[in-house]
Amino acid sequence: MAEGIMKKLYGTGCYIQSVGVRNDLEIDGFAIAVCQEIGVELGRHRSRSFDEMEQMGDALGSFDMVLALSPASQRRALDLTRCYHLDVEYWPVLDPTGLGESRADRLASYRQTRDQIRERLIARFGPPVT
Repeated sequence: MAEGIMKKLYGTGCYIQSVGVRNDLEIDGFAIAVCQEIGVELGRHRSRSFDEMEQMGDALGSFDMVLALSPASQRRALDLTRCYHLDVEYWPVLDPTGLGESRADRLASYRQTRDQIRERLIARFGPPVT
């Protein structure tokens, strides 16, 4: 969600790559649905792990910052960036996976996470440009 929202808010003014601790291949359908509500298309998005990112040639040293949204990703990012000069910021957001009994409850959890991410991006990087 963070990559898609960032691109929607700030366009191509910066390079952003979404990476996780593990590679789940397919993005969660609830994430797709709630992002679509705000005009962010995630249907073709594919998640990848830190290891896969480096195998594909995107070395962490070429980035300026890592935004970690989970304690596990923060630990992995700190471990991988010890030799690089870049910032690792941890933004604790709600992990909506598995929350809620009904579809409506699950969507509400994903909306909360989406909105937390959006608010944090705007607080950190300023007003949207697009």
